[in-house]
Amino acid sequence: MPELPEVETVKRGLTPAMEGARIQRLELRRGDLRFPFPQDFEQQVSGRKIIGLGRRAKYLLIDLDSGKTIISHLGMSGSFRIEQGPLTATPGDFHHERSKDEKHDHAIFHLDGEGGPRRVIYNDPRRFGFMDIADRSELDANPFLFGLGPEPTGNELSAAYLAERFAGKAQPLKSALLDQKTIAGLGNIYVCEALWRAHLSPVRAAGTLVTKTGKPKQALNLLVTSIRNVIADAIAAGGSSLRDHIQTDGSLGYFQHSFSVYDREGLACRTPGCGGTVSRIVQAGRSTFYCATCQK
Repeated sequence: MPELPEVETVKRGLTPAMEGARIQRLELRRGDLRFPFPQDFEQQVSGRKIIGLGRRAKYLLIDLDSGKTIISHLGMSGSFRIEQGPLTATPGDFHHERSKDEKHDHAIFHLDGEGGPRRVIYNDPRRFGFMDIADRSELDANPFLFGLGPEPTGNELSAAYLAERFAGKAQPLKSALLDQKTIAGLGNIYVCEALWRAHLSPVRAAGTLVTKTGKPKQALNLLVTSIRNVIADAIAAGGSSLRDHIQTDGSLGYFQHSFSVYDREGLACRTPGCGGTVSRIVQAGRSTFYCATCQK
């Protein structure tokens, strides 16, 4: 499933084509994806101008001049592509041939704006993605966004904040970090990578990173820095392209080639001088990759 860096990449890829454009018509080719489309969705969206695109956790947000916001989740296989005239936008250094099977094109935004008419097409073979619409002023109360923690790239995430959340917790560190109420949008891949960078074991109790007086230990400060850096590196690299995720322009991201620990079971740990090998365990039904030699 696409993680935060992938969704951020999609947002950045869509912005030049969508921001400032008017939705002449929204074409829905079926009544539902993972969930039914919102009632009167086409009528609420058609004719509105797009004033901006944003992201919250793993959700893409499309702000309209009506005060409404479209909330989109890519699910397992959802992706957008941009078509203008006879051309499909394909900027970037690496390209992946996109499926031409129109039966997976479920929602089509017919846009008009500077540069002429264009189509932004949502394609989702597995239909695990979905779209919702809500008042922008009430986004925090939306069922999909309610209760989410701070962004891993925002100023609210700090060692002091995590110390407050982790104090007294025997929960494994990796599980604690995957709690979306603690940190929004941080997923399995990048938790593994951040823990490796911080040299912390995923099975270690989260509470061991907090002093008896509730203060963050130095290891927790290092973990926060590692989280910020691994997300920043992934966004800069254009997001990973595991399985069937591709960028809005059809090109493949390439950060997956730089994973230090994820999906590297049995290979040498990349920590200089470590000498250990990467192990794989299962936590809460998800694969965890780590080096038992240098991650304590």
